[in-house]
Amino acid sequence: MAEIADILQADKPEGSSQVVLFVPSKNRDGDDIDQDYWVDEGLRIIGQAFRGGTAFPPGRGVWRDDERGGAPLFETTVMILSFVNPADLTDAAMLSMKAFLLRLGREAKQGEVGVVIDGVYYGFTHF
Repeated sequence: MAEIADILQADKPEGSSQVVLFVPSKNRDGDDIDQDYWVDEGLRIIGQAFRGGTAFPPGRGVWRDDERGGAPLFETTVMILSFVNPADLTDAAMLSMKAFLLRLGREAKQGEVGVVIDGVYYGFTHF
């Protein structure tokens, strides 16, 4: 069987790694946050570090807050997805992503924020 790139004859087979950010709609207390602002900030970070990304419409989600007795927090979450050249997963890109996540966690009063890189979830609870 021929290689996929040969069959498709794409301009550049670029991204074999995946980066996924989650942007919540509520803070830890269940109050609405400015989700559009945080989606734009996440897209800016992804665009600068990895050439581009796509924010998918909100989906329904739930987060269990173990520090508050396991109370469930129902909300809508926007996912930002980017297909990334593994060479772009640099220290600088990761530090930029970390800074964004810590800022989101702190300023949007989250219990946890995280990113998925190549199927592995990296979560932050201390901002």
